[in-house]
Amino acid sequence: MAVLDAERDIAASHDAIVETDVPARLDRLPWGRFHTLVVAALGITWILDGLEVTLVGSLSGAIAETPSLGLDSTGIGLAASAYLAGAVSGALFFGWLTDRVGRKRLFTVTVLVYALATGASGFAWDFWSFAIFRFIAGAGIGGEYAAINSAIQELIPARYRGRTDIAINGSFWVGAAVGALGSSVLLAPGLLPADVGWRAAFGIGAALGLGILFLRGFLPESPRWLLLHGRVDEAERITASIEQRVHGPRAREGPTIRLRMRGRPTSFVDLGASLFRHYPRRAILGLVLMIAQAFCYNAIFFTYALVLDRFYAVPANHVGLYLLPFAVGNFLGAVVLGPLFDTWGRRPMIASTYAIAGLLLALTAVLFVQGVLGAITQTILWSIVFFFASAAASSAYLTVSESFPVEVRALAIALFYALGTGIGGVGAPWLFGFLIGTGSPVAIAGGYMLGAVLMLIAAGVALKLGVAAERRSLEDVARPLSAVE
Repeated sequence: MAVLDAERDIAASHDAIVETDVPARLDRLPWGRFHTLVVAALGITWILDGLEVTLVGSLSGAIAETPSLGLDSTGIGLAASAYLAGAVSGALFFGWLTDRVGRKRLFTVTVLVYALATGASGFAWDFWSFAIFRFIAGAGIGGEYAAINSAIQELIPARYRGRTDIAINGSFWVGAAVGALGSSVLLAPGLLPADVGWRAAFGIGAALGLGILFLRGFLPESPRWLLLHGRVDEAERITASIEQRVHGPRAREGPTIRLRMRGRPTSFVDLGASLFRHYPRRAILGLVLMIAQAFCYNAIFFTYALVLDRFYAVPANHVGLYLLPFAVGNFLGAVVLGPLFDTWGRRPMIASTYAIAGLLLALTAVLFVQGVLGAITQTILWSIVFFFASAAASSAYLTVSESFPVEVRALAIALFYALGTGIGGVGAPWLFGFLIGTGSPVAIAGGYMLGAVLMLIAAGVALKLGVAAERRSLEDVARPLSAVE
């Protein structure tokens, strides 16, 4: 029973009201191969982003040694900031389009933009060409976040949503591991000329991005999005197809929701109403979580290779080997801790992971400035810190993607990603590049302590304003703007 109104033909007309159990049917499905396909085809975004960040981090030493580019540590930080600035711009533009034209169209376009631009990065001839290509690649990834997080939230059953989202976001570190290994191989002495190895490494992301287009062709549009845009029969047909593919229960009728079809597309006015009128506390929570994790991650990870080079004299071709255990710790944190977000609950888990990560980061800063760490012990400590920080950062995306109505979901994700990355992330690589350039351990430790303080503040805000969204339908967590009694 997808639509209870007798006249289905009026579903697409202005102000028509439909009653549907499609959301309930999607939420009560058991896990099936379809959901695994969703995770594989859409979760690749985080792998690609992890690959990008690791490549630039691991290759920063080799890139800086390329005379034609003329990059020093500050220039590397600026190129990283260009990537993040592109991600901010892409998130806002493609996020706006995602709510207007659909999830499926956009997650096809954005991965293509990314693949072409990251491949072009390997052909850069000076600083400006490199920075522009990094900006465009970032725009593709930023757009991906809005499109794929919306689709994942709307296709995964409620009782699996938390752990799935945390694990997918944690798959960033699978890409990081691939980037670390790939850079180590391609920068190995004698394999390729120094000016060629780092260029070839960017081809890894381009190849993955183009390959994933094939998998995404098997995914449908989100039935939840279709309902709100008057395409009720199509939503019913796709939902029935998903049920058939996973062999889920169909006989029992679930709770229904009544929706009024809107005669206009979603706008920034709708987003503003959701953020400031209906859910202002959630808006504050999402912004704080995004800023803290963006600063912490982008500051440390984009410049980690420079720290290894400057303070521990680690050769450029060995940097990837140090990043590999760091990546493994991050991914394990998301996988191991993820299920607790569905069982113990969102609020206690978000607050706990942010707080533990902040305290451990502060401890690491103290040990670093005292000079008691080596390259190996520094890597071990970072791996422990980010075991918890990985789940914390992933929970920020989970929070903003399930806390607002479906009509503005992609735009909300884009806005919070843009604000968090713009405020906490874009300046962080530049700041730490500058701090590393000073050669002062005290200055760098001060940057680490700033990240720790931001994480601890976010923990307190999560404890106060957190939303108990575990195992609840998206429509229950945030009532659609078009819902009627």
